[in-house]
Amino acid sequence: MITTTADPAACPNCCAATVSVLEAHPWCAHCEWNLDAFDRHRRAPEFGWTWVDRWTHRLAYRLTRRQFALLAGRPLGAGGWSGAAVFTALASVALTVGVLALAVTGVWLTVAFGFPSLAVVPGVALLGLAVALRPRFGRLDPDLEVLTRDRAPELFGLVDEVAAAIGTPTPHVIGVDGDLNAYAGTVGLRRRRVLCLGLPWWGALDARERVALLGHELGHFGNGDPRRMLLTQPAFTMLSSAADLVRPVDTVAGGGLVEMVGAAIAKAFQWTLSRLLFGVHLVLLAVALRDAQRAEYRADEMAARAAGTDAATGLLDTALRHESVALAVRRETRAGHGPQRWRTAVAEARDAAAEQLPLLRQLSVRDESSLFASHPPAGLRRRMLTDGPRHDPAVVLTEERMSRIDAELSREYERFRRDLSWSG
Repeated sequence: MITTTADPAACPNCCAATVSVLEAHPWCAHCEWNLDAFDRHRRAPEFGWTWVDRWTHRLAYRLTRRQFALLAGRPLGAGGWSGAAVFTALASVALTVGVLALAVTGVWLTVAFGFPSLAVVPGVALLGLAVALRPRFGRLDPDLEVLTRDRAPELFGLVDEVAAAIGTPTPHVIGVDGDLNAYAGTVGLRRRRVLCLGLPWWGALDARERVALLGHELGHFGNGDPRRMLLTQPAFTMLSSAADLVRPVDTVAGGGLVEMVGAAIAKAFQWTLSRLLFGVHLVLLAVALRDAQRAEYRADEMAARAAGTDAATGLLDTALRHESVALAVRRETRAGHGPQRWRTAVAEARDAAAEQLPLLRQLSVRDESSLFASHPPAGLRRRMLTDGPRHDPAVVLTEERMSRIDAELSREYERFRRDLSWSG
């Protein structure tokens, strides 16, 4: 249950009463004093040391607010490269060149000295290392239920209309799964575009919000998101793979003193190298995700262009109540109800929390600020839309057409209902 309390202490900046929701540290709703406070009991640890987590939270909060200030009221077009994007691309190129150098050296050592030769041993080792560290370009999720245009013509038609309205390419693959989420991505060397709609999320949204969701997800195919670009992908995965590869594993059992000392030295070296690689990975990830957050703002703008500003902000408010949406969908599904009742229950839950929504939006800036967050806080995303130019809907989904789309997905909805019932 959400409660809002006015703290008796006044804000030292503007003398207004401080407020709190969800047992968070109080802050001033007027001037946002203390909104950057570190809520240790409400945050999952990132590094495990409280003083480090507090410092990184404050740093992430400042970076998040600074990025918002730089972007607010300005065009969010994908044109032009930010400093974070340039850094990520250069790092990815350097990592890829390094892996190629390992492969080339391995081939040279294997073939240059004839066979048999002791050089074959390090050559094969370097080749194996290059294969282990090669860039991964993703593949289709095995849990994705792939749809065809013949199977869901209304849904495919709506996706085509939204893509045309915002000027992005259409996905090669459209599918559904049972998650309370949706995503768009590219997989494989051919960079096939994939759109996944989580049935609980898709079914719980009203007509306008569904268009906004499609606008946002399809927007990732044209907003310069570094997580989906072939050039920058190695920066997100390669060093993490390297850290896992050299992480020490206990393989020596028994043996003499010499073996134990050697194993201890090797373990210490591996531990140090693994932590060093992972630390560099975290730094690179934190920089790269600054540009990913910029891409999310751009995707929100595309959602507003497709469905209108009101629909896009409504979608963000619904996402802010993610736990309530999950609870409503689960309750109604177990009662045997379908997506129409899901939407009613979600709307009722949001109406009940309408008075707390402004504070929840503010609190999201504290809760969702992280060096490793791929999305900006929901409150700032909404404010970016309301502070920018207002958009009227370019695509309108009628209730009748939405019912036809749900009818096309009736088999998938029923499968989700059975899975939820069997899960207890």
